[in-house]
Amino acid sequence: MKKINLVLILLIFSCSKNDTLVSQDNIQNIDQSPDGLNLIWSDEFDVDGTPSATKWVFETVPPNNGSWWNNEEQYYTDRRENSIVENGVLKIIAKKENYEQKSYTSARMTTQDLFDFKFGEVHIKAKLPAGQGTWPALWMLGKNHATVGWPQCGEIDIMEHGDGNPGLVSSSVHLANSDGNHYYLRGEQIIENESSDFHIYKLKWSSSKMEFFVDDKRHHVFNVNNTMPFDQPFFLIFNVAMGGDFTNGNIDPNFLSATMEVDYVRVYQ
Repeated sequence: MKKINLVLILLIFSCSKNDTLVSQDNIQNIDQSPDGLNLIWSDEFDVDGTPSATKWVFETVPPNNGSWWNNEEQYYTDRRENSIVENGVLKIIAKKENYEQKSYTSARMTTQDLFDFKFGEVHIKAKLPAGQGTWPALWMLGKNHATVGWPQCGEIDIMEHGDGNPGLVSSSVHLANSDGNHYYLRGEQIIENESSDFHIYKLKWSSSKMEFFVDDKRHHVFNVNNTMPFDQPFFLIFNVAMGGDFTNGNIDPNFLSATMEVDYVRVYQ
């Protein structure tokens, strides 16, 4: 999510954008456990109401004068109007409304201090919010974020959407270079029906590399070495921002509300 002091941008494509269009015919509707790995943590969002307090914490105190470091326009709340489990899915709802000197509300949920892990696979089945200006993200930060800060803690963006045409989803890895300055490496692909159908966003993370997929189609590979902050536990973050640097501050003036739905999140080792 954080996009400040960029000193290096490297776009990595497995093929051209026209070739990366994912057809509904290829989508894996039933997620399968990876061979040789065990499920160590999950949320199936099967209990209606408040998201599980044993698994999720809501971040509602806005840093950097409310900008969340990216000049974002939303205020994150823990209200059920912005996050609720209904009919087997988690819903993070961005709304246009005046609230705490902001023009939009939404929710940001994290597993910090409740669950973190090092290496394995993350599978997230999600349906993305529609509307120019929405910035949904499924991502991770290093457990030591509170002590060393960002980008020294490292960041793994499993999925982001909103900085291009509808259906352009990206994955990025953020870290500090030898001078302590931030850089990131990114890959992307175009998918169909990102807001009307569920897709499975997947991270495979080992001591040597990270691989990113949508519906088992890989679009990004990042090689890891021991000088990087990716040999430590990371925690999960789910949120929908509004506007901000990622969207170039462009929000549809007719936007009223949009929802990211998450059917499940599963972590395997």
